[in-house]
Amino acid sequence: MYAQHFGLKQAPFSIAPDPRYLYMSERHREALAHLLYGVRGGEGGFVVLTGEIGAGKTTVCRCFLEQIPERCNVAYIFNPKLTVEELLRTICAEFHIAAAHDGPGAATVKDHVDALNEYLLRTHAAGQNCVLIIDEAQNLSADVLEQLRLLTNLETSERKLLQIVLIGQPELRALLARPEMQQLAQRVIARYHLDALGEAETAKYVGHRLSIAGLNGPMPFDRGAVRRIYHHSRGVPRRINLLADRALLGAYAKGSARVDSGIVEAAAKEVFDAPKPAASGGAGLPRAALVGLGLVAGAVLLGAALLAIDRGGRSAAKADIASVASAAPAPAAQAAAPPAAGPLQPAPAEAAPVAAEAPALKDASPAAAPFDLATGFESLLGAENEAWRELAGAWKIDLGSGEPCLAARRHNVQCFRTARSTLALIRQLDRPGVLTLRDAYNRAAYVMLAGLSGDAAIVVVDGAARSVPLLALADYWRGEFATFWRA
Repeated sequence: MYAQHFGLKQAPFSIAPDPRYLYMSERHREALAHLLYGVRGGEGGFVVLTGEIGAGKTTVCRCFLEQIPERCNVAYIFNPKLTVEELLRTICAEFHIAAAHDGPGAATVKDHVDALNEYLLRTHAAGQNCVLIIDEAQNLSADVLEQLRLLTNLETSERKLLQIVLIGQPELRALLARPEMQQLAQRVIARYHLDALGEAETAKYVGHRLSIAGLNGPMPFDRGAVRRIYHHSRGVPRRINLLADRALLGAYAKGSARVDSGIVEAAAKEVFDAPKPAASGGAGLPRAALVGLGLVAGAVLLGAALLAIDRGGRSAAKADIASVASAAPAPAAQAAAPPAAGPLQPAPAEAAPVAAEAPALKDASPAAAPFDLATGFESLLGAENEAWRELAGAWKIDLGSGEPCLAARRHNVQCFRTARSTLALIRQLDRPGVLTLRDAYNRAAYVMLAGLSGDAAIVVVDGAARSVPLLALADYWRGEFATFWRA
């Protein structure tokens, strides 16, 4: 309703978990790194991600699902209030497994476990991994958790066959800390708690979402408004979205291009039923009440007049945003994204390796000489080791001779590879890496990606930074990306 008023292409504060709007704070980067490790490590067992309601757990999970390698089969369960039998039926259904049963009645627990074990062995022989993701896992009963633990016993002589990711509210941590859950807790290979945003991060979060939604003008929220948003939302992204959305609606109803603290207070009263601070001299209360009425009455009156215009332009706006997102984020959105600030915080003792002290992507520099992929592709054929060593140089580690990923382990660094990445996801990870490029004959060439801007990539060729237009890169890059994570 208010998008056109603020020069936006769509409403920026929807509570739907859209990965395009994911603000990758350092906490979110760590959470994503833990999930990626769970798939990449192939060790089986449990990965646990917890966080307050609305902290962004599901959105991180959606981002994670977008870059799972093709060799991974995923079962996703979002309603875990199930019995053991219902859980096993759901897992088999998600993996498209038919449980055979001899005799009368429905398939038993053993029938489902046997069918699942056969499927896991078959996919393992085909070089595939299987991942089970359970959202809202704080609702799991004790007997269901015990059955999940037993599923991690399905293994070969080399490795576990099933990786289980549990995502839930803080109650999940308390649940797993119970004495009777000790055996399951010992199988947790990585865990991470996603905290709320700080005040500075809240301001960046608001700016980031506005930029993704198409904002090119000044920030509509003044500093006082952002402070009140943080105060009422406590830095929880979903609460920020609810409050910021209602505040923009209130400013739109008043015909204002700016959102001040008074509008946010009135919006908070409606959204959270929050008490307003007392106004000096007694004059502020009637004015605030009028603002509160304007949030509803004014929005209805103005909204009715512009509803047809808003509906007519919505489809075109969505198509435009989709096309922009498929190429590269707008420079404004990039500016709003958080920098890779220092090393990641150490994980608990049982946690898995996460990215630490990693170099960040550089901005594309106009000083970099252009590189023509059409004529220079041949020079990159078979250059995988060279690209990895360029990447190692950015990490300030010496791989020496031999296979790069094996050599990297001496420095407590592991390789991560995916065949389904996007430039948007690489920007979110904010890490340089190795791109695999392919020509029309499917020949593989390799180059280190050192930086990105709105329309160009910086790659390293023969030790020198070179610039490649993103449109030219799209002709050769199909999503294969690799990078380092420090253990």
